[in-house]
Amino acid sequence: MRTSLNNIALTERHLLKKSTPASAILFEAKMLINEDLQSDVAAQQQVYSLVKQYGRKQLKAEIEAIHQQLFTQPEHTSFRQKIARIFLNR
Repeated sequence: MRTSLNNIALTERHLLKKSTPASAILFEAKMLINEDLQSDVAAQQQVYSLVKQYGRKQLKAEIEAIHQQLFTQPEHTSFRQKIARIFLNR
């Protein structure tokens, strides 16, 4: 169990480029000879990618909600007019 946690920590440091150059080279050498480590690294990369995509999706949804508030609610009319003037003057 402890070895697997250590491997996860090493993989994370390597993927996030937080390891020393010597440690990075050693880790890459270990990956060349250990197929299980290669697949673990690939899986962890995929997880990071999915988390990043999810975060972007959430941020886009929040931005869209703010946009809807600012451009549809009557109390923000003056803001809409200011923005329109900025783009009309170009």
